Amino acid sequence: MENKIKKILLSTLISLSIIQLSSCKKDENKITISEVTHSLFYAPMYIAKEKGFFKEEGLDIDIITSPGADKVMASLLSKDATIGLMGPEASIYVYNNGQKDYAVNFAQLTRTDGSFLLGRDKNEIFTYDNLKGKTIIGGRQGGMPEMVLEYILKEKGYSITRNGKDLSKDINIRTDIAFDVMTAAFVNGEADYVTAFEPNATELEMMNKGYILSSLGEELNTSIPYTCFSILKSNLETKKEQIRKFVKAIEKALSYTLNHEANELVPLLKKDFSTSSNEEIEKVLTNYKKIKAWPETTKFSKESFDKLIDIVKLAGELDKSIVVPYDKLVSQEFLFN
Repeated sequence: MENKIKKILLSTLISLSIIQLSSCKKDENKITISEVTHSLFYAPMYIAKEKGFFKEEGLDIDIITSPGADKVMASLLSKDATIGLMGPEASIYVYNNGQKDYAVNFAQLTRTDGSFLLGRDKNEIFTYDNLKGKTIIGGRQGGMPEMVLEYILKEKGYSITRNGKDLSKDINIRTDIAFDVMTAAFVNGEADYVTAFEPNATELEMMNKGYILSSLGEELNTSIPYTCFSILKSNLETKKEQIRKFVKAIEKALSYTLNHEANELVPLLKKDFSTSSNEEIEKVLTNYKKIKAWPETTKFSKESFDKLIDIVKLAGELDKSIVVPYDKLVSQEFLFN
């Protein structure tokens, strides 16, 4: 009887050990991504999920939306997320402020600005001179969308002010409206123009509430690591294998996205964008393919990163004398070994 009890106890302990090991393995491969906004601009990430590319690598992915790069960074620092999807400018700010456990960028998902400038008049024959004396809802000050807008306008020779503080300037940019309610404010009569990501831009057009006039990505006309996946420095080595697998899945998704027509990708995105019609999704994907929003690889060069820093400095969000250490804020090489 005693031997029987011992056997039962031993069997139970072995079973519990297997369950615990299995649970640990599962937890180890579970990754929460905090995305800066829920947008078709990030289509390859959702395609990686729906095509099973993450699962093929043994990863269990959960995606949460944290509107604004500042909120994504907060979710990383609080450990609510393992990976952040946001503009690299956030990692620059945090590093520059002396944070010891700062965010490191390890892969790009988009290679240019994905926002569009919208106006109220469907028949407007648009040139950038139309913006003189007008107000644009441009996004959060210090955020990549607003800084790219400023960069484009300044490169074209226009002077700008923020929130109407200098009426002698050509163009007024409002930065006092939260990122996730910009289009709603525009629809409610605020400002003359607004910048918006997809699917919001196309949705406004479909409702006849606003009309796409210009692609900021096309106007920028250069490649920058506009949206990147990042991870805290402290997790860079401890989660090295999971991140390597993650990048491999994203690489597959980028290739799949670039090598399939927009209409072929629609079914894979319907689950994540259930409120958008097939027609809207296809139009959005066509818009992004046209401006080459997605790179062929997650790797990006120091030159493109430096260009992004130039945009941040021109916006006055970083002192021109500050040297941003690429080797500390970017880590890519070991992922492909």
